[in-house]
Amino acid sequence: MPLNRCVVRSLLLASTMLAAAPALAQQQADAPPPTTDSNDIVVTAQKRSESLQNVPLSIQALSTQKLDELNVSNFTDYVQQLPSVSFQALGGTPGTNVVYMRGVASGGDGNHSGSLPSVGVYLDEQPVTTIGGNLDVHVYDIARIESLSGPQGTLYGASSEAGTIRIITNQPDHKGTYGRVDGEVNTVNKGGVGGKLEGMLNLPINDMAALRLVGFYQHDAGYIDNVAGCRSYLPEPTGTACTATKGGVVVDNKAFVKKDYNDTDLWGGRAALKVDLDENWTVTPAAIYQETRSHGAYGYDPKVGDLQVQHFFPEYRRDRFIQAALTIEGKLGNWDLTYASAYLDRRDTQSSDYTDYAEAYDSLYSSVGGLAGYFYFSDNAGNPIDPRQRIVATDHFKKLSQELRVASPSSERLRLVAGLFYQRQSNDIHQDYRVTGLADDLSVNGHPGTLWLTQQHRVDRDYAAFGEVSYDLTDKLTATAGGRAFIYDNTLIGFFGFGRNPADGFSATPYNGAGSSRTGVAQCFTSDGTRLRDAVAAGGSTTLLPAAVAGGPCTNLAVYARGAGLVPVRAQGQGATYRFNLSWKPVQGILLYGTVSRGFRPGGINRRVDVAPYQADYLTNYELGAKTTWLDGALRLNAAVYQQDWNKFQFSFLGANSFTEIHNGPNARIRGVEADAAFTRGGLSLTAAGSYTDAKTTKNLCLFDDPSFTCAGPDNLVSAPKGTRLPITPQVKLSGSARYTVPVGSAKGYGQATVSHQSSAASDIRTAILQTGTGAIVSPAEQLGRLEAFTTVGLAAGMTFERFNIELFVSNVADERGQLSRFQECGSCGQRTYIVPIAPRTIGIRAGAKF
Repeated sequence: MPLNRCVVRSLLLASTMLAAAPALAQQQADAPPPTTDSNDIVVTAQKRSESLQNVPLSIQALSTQKLDELNVSNFTDYVQQLPSVSFQALGGTPGTNVVYMRGVASGGDGNHSGSLPSVGVYLDEQPVTTIGGNLDVHVYDIARIESLSGPQGTLYGASSEAGTIRIITNQPDHKGTYGRVDGEVNTVNKGGVGGKLEGMLNLPINDMAALRLVGFYQHDAGYIDNVAGCRSYLPEPTGTACTATKGGVVVDNKAFVKKDYNDTDLWGGRAALKVDLDENWTVTPAAIYQETRSHGAYGYDPKVGDLQVQHFFPEYRRDRFIQAALTIEGKLGNWDLTYASAYLDRRDTQSSDYTDYAEAYDSLYSSVGGLAGYFYFSDNAGNPIDPRQRIVATDHFKKLSQELRVASPSSERLRLVAGLFYQRQSNDIHQDYRVTGLADDLSVNGHPGTLWLTQQHRVDRDYAAFGEVSYDLTDKLTATAGGRAFIYDNTLIGFFGFGRNPADGFSATPYNGAGSSRTGVAQCFTSDGTRLRDAVAAGGSTTLLPAAVAGGPCTNLAVYARGAGLVPVRAQGQGATYRFNLSWKPVQGILLYGTVSRGFRPGGINRRVDVAPYQADYLTNYELGAKTTWLDGALRLNAAVYQQDWNKFQFSFLGANSFTEIHNGPNARIRGVEADAAFTRGGLSLTAAGSYTDAKTTKNLCLFDDPSFTCAGPDNLVSAPKGTRLPITPQVKLSGSARYTVPVGSAKGYGQATVSHQSSAASDIRTAILQTGTGAIVSPAEQLGRLEAFTTVGLAAGMTFERFNIELFVSNVADERGQLSRFQECGSCGQRTYIVPIAPRTIGIRAGAKF
């Protein structure tokens, strides 16, 4: 976003909030007192309001004050404080993170045609879990963030197989008018200048209704440079020459060279209206809008230099979502009833450089002259063209969710929560692999210049009935049992692949720019239900049925049914999950519990007809935990030890021709320990949290499906032997903070230090060797390299006045290159591995005012 637009947005938000302050001065006495942090936090993890220390689950909660103190504004900020949570940054662009908990990760997830997530994300009562990256809700005026470790398949369902993250917003309050405005300016080492401006306003309408408004704008400075470079293709002797000496294609990136290439602008707002219809019934409609515009690349190429890349096409991502939600809460007699519904609409558009593909395949096919000798990249006149590709893609995601539940009185000895759940989510998928100047007959039919096209419509439906009952066997011993019966129904229809030269009744060669005779239009259905390739071979009709998904040339991903035509490919299933828990309070301030629980993730569809659908996978959790409070509430210490059995886990990877394939792999066993502590005494506040995760396969992972997991067969091999550690999740993850506050006249001064550490982790589970385009013999895990261990430290010092605060801070003090993810642009692009780093050292000042 241009700077002048940024400034205008910032000034508008600031002036709106500040202009309201004088008018509200007379009502300041009615405003509630500032929130104070406590080691006892109220959570709603079990669909009831309860003290964190009374919930027999492994939960971490970050309160409003803690989120403010740690300057948390997005997903990567709060995940540092949650040791059981890890993630894979798909390219590093904001909003593309795939979330994991307790080591339940096989890697390769996040593709729009791939598995559903294993970790559920909720905004208040509504699920906002999406395929292809989490919804990175801006964190401001948030009551708390709850992290529920382990299967939550009873109360939260399909995408909570490994855990659930809940973002709980502050609700409208009709007891007083108040607000706040906060701003920040920062500078990034080896990067640019960033900042943010945020505001909140709570407005009572009358004694029964109130409105709460939140607005925000944030600019994250870039720190990765796109530096000058060249690519040359055979018959040129080297791949990075800037001058042609043998008549080959040579290109440079002069038009895209830029310092601080990867900046991001984000803006949006939330609104919630709470109406108390009477003393028993409340209606709360709410809406959120957020837009993120990211530019450049968020992973750097260590072959080029520290925080540097050489890219050759425009790179950007625009991610916009809006959600409307409705929550109705009331009483039927002395039972609580809750209805929660939401409609989410998310659309992202992106452009990506795919030059590495041309570089890799030019080397891979060097024996036949590289791309020039193997592919058919020419224009309509037959002249050779630049073989590089650019990907232009959109995903349009929609989700409708509804839940109706009842809860018996929490004061009774026997307590019940039960309900019904329905969810429908869809994704319109568009991916256009463009080669500038590619001949019409070599392109996807009707899409000149497109080598490959994906045009699909995906729908995932979930139906569930759930219930959980707790019974106090004694005043100190409670038993809980719960279950969830579910049905999933997932469909996929559309087109993917290359075009087909239409000359001579689709018999002319070359068939397309890749010379492929089997993929794309060749597999589309003709008017009599025959695949085009088969119809051409048999001399039958080559009249193609119309595209089932708008924008496609035809349909090759469907089922042809006589009388019905083309219907989506379908994957269906049903089953049940459960949770059993026994909790004991031997003395005041100590809770001991044991849990056995099960979660699941639905199965789904592989696009390739020769790859079978993948089945649901299940996670069974055995857990012992303790929640303790000491020193009259000054010290909280919680811990849990667990074993999880992950059966036939879903495993995604780029197969032949960089197709995403999803298979059911072997079983895995995950053992771990997690703990957190908080101490508050006088002006001193200390927190610490940590986890140890030992996640390994218990059988071989095979290159091709083998029910025996011996990987027998002439073409099969062991991709990962029994005992291989699961990727992405570090074995050890720690975080801690120390804050000391002292009176300074009528104000308070404070100093704060934070630290986080995570050990190294594999980027890929596959350890079997393979032949690369460069001739090297390496495994995918070795090719990508390990995520290196790192430790970061943050410092802050500031002053808090009655209604004003100011702070100086430094994050990543030692300027560590902590690695969040590693990736390659294609399945054969082993010549370049990109590293997504944490932000370099950032120094800033932030200030806020309350009114």
